[in-house]
Amino acid sequence: MAEIATVARPYAEAVFRLAQESKDLAKWSAALALLQSVYQHPDMKALADNPAFGKERFADLFVDICGDGLDSQAKNFVRVLVSNGRIDLLPEMVAQFEALKARASGVKSSHVVSAFPLTAAQQLALKTVLESRFKCAVEMETSVDSQLIGGVVVTIGDEVYDASVRGKLQDMAYALNR
Repeated sequence: MAEIATVARPYAEAVFRLAQESKDLAKWSAALALLQSVYQHPDMKALADNPAFGKERFADLFVDICGDGLDSQAKNFVRVLVSNGRIDLLPEMVAQFEALKARASGVKSSHVVSAFPLTAAQQLALKTVLESRFKCAVEMETSVDSQLIGGVVVTIGDEVYDASVRGKLQDMAYALNR
C-alpha cells in the first residue's frame, strides 16, 4: 500500500497545485469525485485492464462518459493517467488530494468510534471540544463498536484518544499485572 501512496502522491500534488493556482479547489474536488465514481464501475475497471481495448480508446471512452463534468484540464489529466498506466491509482490520488485540500483549509479529519450511536447534540459537543483542543475546524466521521462497552475512541491525525470503558479496563488489567 505504501507503494501505491508513493506513486499516487506526485499526481495528487500536481492536481492540488493546479487547483490552488486556478483558485478552484471545489471544482477539482467535484471532477475527481466524478472520475472516481466512473472508474469504480466494474466494466470500466475491466476495460482498463484489457490491453486489447487500447489506452487511447479507453481514455476517449472515459472522457466521453464524464461528459460536461470535466473541463479541458481534467480531461487532459485523465489522458495522462491512462497513457502512463496510472488510472488504477485514481482512488488513492483522490484521497491524497482531499487530504491536501483539508490541510490547506485548516480542517482536520477525525474518526470517532462509540459504543452506541451518538446523538446530534453529542456529536456537536464532541466536535466543539475537538475544535477547541486542536484550534482548527474538525470534520467528524462516526462509527459504532459495541465492544467498547461505553465511551469513545477518537482518532485525529496520528493521535488516538481512548476514553472507552474497554480501554480503561485494559489499562486497569495492565496495572494489576505489573
